[in-house]
Parts: sequence; C-alpha cells; structure tokens
Amino acid sequence: MTGHEGDTERTFAALPPAHGRGFAQTWWGQAWLRALEDAALDSGQVKTGRRLARAGAVGAVSVRPGRITAVVLDRDRTAHRADVLLGELPAEQWNRLLDLAVERAGHVAALLDREMPPHLVEDAASEGIELLPGMGDLEPECDCGAWDHCGHTAALCYQMARLLDQDPFVLLLMRGRGEDALLDDLRARSAAPAEETLEPEGVDAAEAYAAGDILPPLPAPAELPEAPGLPPSLDTEAPPGPGVDPVAVRHLAARTAAEAHRLLAQALRQPSERPAHAFELTASQDAVRLAVAAPDQTLVERLGTGSGRDPESLAQATRAWELGGADALSVLEEEWEPSGSPLARACAALDSAWEEEDERPSLTSTGNRWTVVGAPTQVRLGRDGRWWPYRKERERWILAGPAALDPATALASAELASAEPQR
Repeated sequence: MTGHEGDTERTFAALPPAHGRGFAQTWWGQAWLRALEDAALDSGQVKTGRRLARAGAVGAVSVRPGRITAVVLDRDRTAHRADVLLGELPAEQWNRLLDLAVERAGHVAALLDREMPPHLVEDAASEGIELLPGMGDLEPECDCGAWDHCGHTAALCYQMARLLDQDPFVLLLMRGRGEDALLDDLRARSAAPAEETLEPEGVDAAEAYAAGDILPPLPAPAELPEAPGLPPSLDTEAPPGPGVDPVAVRHLAARTAAEAHRLLAQALRQPSERPAHAFELTASQDAVRLAVAAPDQTLVERLGTGSGRDPESLAQATRAWELGGADALSVLEEEWEPSGSPLARACAALDSAWEEEDERPSLTSTGNRWTVVGAPTQVRLGRDGRWWPYRKERERWILAGPAALDPATALASAELASAEPQR
C-alpha cells in the first residue's frame, strides 16, 4: 500500500433528491440493499431511511476501509452522524481475489468500465471470499442511540447504493483496497506472466490478451449516425425474378438498416443503460418488426395474417414495438406471475414510489399488472424490472408510452395519456 496513503479515503458530495427513480439500478447495488433490507429487524426504520434518502437528507459520504460515514438530517432537521461498518478482506483473500481477476481478461476490463463482473464475484465466493455484503454484514452505528439499523443508517445505505451504481471501486475500498493500489497490483500480476509465457511458437490468444497492459489505449467510440443508412437501390432494368415482390424486398432492406442502427445505438450506450437481457425473436414477433412503417397495405395485411393478428391488434403491436422493441411487445401480449425476488422487488418499488402513503393510488393486481381502482390506467411489470404505462381505450388496454424505472413515473405517463382525447 506504500505510495497510496491518499487512496484510502474518498468523500462524495451530497446527492440530489431521488424523486422518480430507484436507488439501485445495477445488480451489485441491489445486492447491497438486500443485505440491509433482509437483516433489519424494523422494516419501519428501513422505510424511514428510504424516505430520508429520497428527500436528499444524506450529506457528504466519506468512504474508508471498513466504514462509511455521513451526517443525516431528520425531518425536523436534527443532524445525526451515521456510520455503517463492513469487514475488510484479510490479505490472503485479497491476494486470491487479485489472482482471480487477472485469470479472465474481461474481469479487469469490466472493472475499468465501472462494472462489477458477476463471474468474478461468483469465482471469489467459490473460494470463500464474499466480496458483496450478505445478511447481517452491514453493521450500524448512530449517535441517535439505536442498536439496530435506524432511519439514519438505513438512509446512508440507500445513498451508498447510488454511489455503488456509479463506481464499484467504492465497495472495494470498503473491503480494504483503494483504486490506485488495486490497479497497481493488477498491473504487477498481469505483467509477470507475460515474460514467462511468451514463447517463439506462440501462446493462446486469450492468455496473451490477459497478460497485456491493464490500461491499453482504446480507440474512440464510433459515432452514431443520425438515421439508418439507405439500402441499395433496386431500380434496375432487369425484371424481378419469379415470386419476388420488389416492394417487400425494399421494405425488408430498409427495416434491416433500421435494426442495424438500433443495435449500434444500444452498443454505444453506457453499460447501466443497456437492456438487462436479449432474446431471439419468434416468427410472430419478427412479423411485427417488419410491419413497422410498412409502405404497402397489402404487405401489412400479409404480415398480420402471418403473425395471427387482426388489423387492430397488429396496430397495437407495432406501436409497442416502436416504443420499446421486443420487450414492449412481450409485456403487451404476455401475462406472467411474478414470484420470489421479482415479486419482492416489485412490492418494494410500489411501496417506495410515492412520498406519502395518501398519495399512493388504490391498486388491484393480476399477475404482472397493477390497475388503478376506478380509473382507466394500469402499469405492467416487465421481466427486466421496468414498468410500462397502459390506458384503457374502447375496452382494450393500450400501451401509453415508454417504460420507466419506477411505477409512479409509469403511472403518471398513463394518466397523462388517458387525459388526452382518444383516437
């Protein structure tokens, strides 16, 4: 640790209120909050802490090995010093963790991209190294005199989840190793094998990559064009071959260019903004994708027939695709029953989405759908944890807008859409 004395404490300025968003968007930030919520004996204190953090009552957060500290204001503006302790990893566990990190090239790259590699956490756990906190690992200390988690330490934990979303090195500092010292250790470990394994007959490509510099120069990211490119022109003197529909071929080429543009935009997003999952389209779903902006009504009818949809349901499906692609289409057409962790996270999101209990509307639930009692509005939970707004129009539920990270924002979109004149 020599030469890194200033690397053992970081202070983060107070974050603004968290209105309209959750506290943990990444899987490691959510794991941190589970360690708090599963172990707290008084769920009321956890809810109080969530409200305080959401209101911006947590001051600057100081992070040191084994401890985080902040001043938290009560609703009456009384200030309390809150600390949360997390055990540091012993030296032998740090050595093994660093060995695991350099064994896979992607681990180091993910850390440098401010992501926590899930395989690194899993590999470490199999070696008995618990990098993420578990139930009971977050030990509270507060000058309010509480012996368990109080609203002040819970608020600090919620604020910490937002910091962890931005930078997983904050967790590694709590576990005992600062970012500069950690990267120096990784450089030293990755450089040593390079001299021993580079032989005249060559080495495995993955091993050579892993043994390279930890901080290689990266090319500038590609710039996203403003619009999809134009497909090749089909205007030739040659007549189309038997069974070839020029209109359909031109549309297929245009939709292929649009899909390539969408995939490039997705690849250029920040990691936290990328979809949590991807899946292969069914033939029915791909027919909807092709029906978007189809230039010929005959082609639209053929795609509707091929996907088993009448004109109205096809129009709903294409609108869903335009708003959210395959995820939105799946939420439109599939009703599923959340259980276990997805259900617990959904209930927690519904509990924390509204500042005051009397602001929360009365909801009834069926599967992944929550409907406002006495109103033509509804929110649906997608399998990726996002919420989709719906409004009722002519006895059909219509997608009212893009997905939101919390149900209150989604429901506000549905209410705004339901207040507009129906088409």
